[in-house]
Amino acid sequence: MPNKLLVSAACLVFLFGCASRQKTDAPPPAGSSSPQAASGSKTVPAPATARTDGRKVKSKDGRVDGEIFGTPAAKSKFARLEIGMSRTVVEKLIGVPDDSDTHITGRQFTPFYFGGDTQRYEAFYKNEGQLTYSNGSRYSAPDTLIIISVDRKAAGVKR
Repeated sequence: MPNKLLVSAACLVFLFGCASRQKTDAPPPAGSSSPQAASGSKTVPAPATARTDGRKVKSKDGRVDGEIFGTPAAKSKFARLEIGMSRTVVEKLIGVPDDSDTHITGRQFTPFYFGGDTQRYEAFYKNEGQLTYSNGSRYSAPDTLIIISVDRKAAGVKR
């Protein structure tokens, strides 16, 4: 009997702890003090590849939200692409990438989350830029184009 109460109490604490965690999309204000700043440790600067010039776009059917960074040249490979395309269609249109990389996202570790965007596939094209694909469900491969990042000086390899 005491074990059942202990397990029930632990489950309630876990559930209320997860539910009370606040999500924020905005970074903290520049003037605010953080625990790292108070302790005197150095802060790590943001990666140099972070871009802020993107525009939000929906796919033709309206099911996929994506972003496009930069503007592709009129006759470039990336000018033929649209958010929401599958990876096989993209590779038939513009060819295979010069380099690629895959990684999991933080949603992979969320308990009881069975949605998509738990994995990402990034394709790098020389003198074009980078394409990022996401998966539609937790158990599928990343196959939906969600980010087009144009960089005409791209080396075509992961940095």
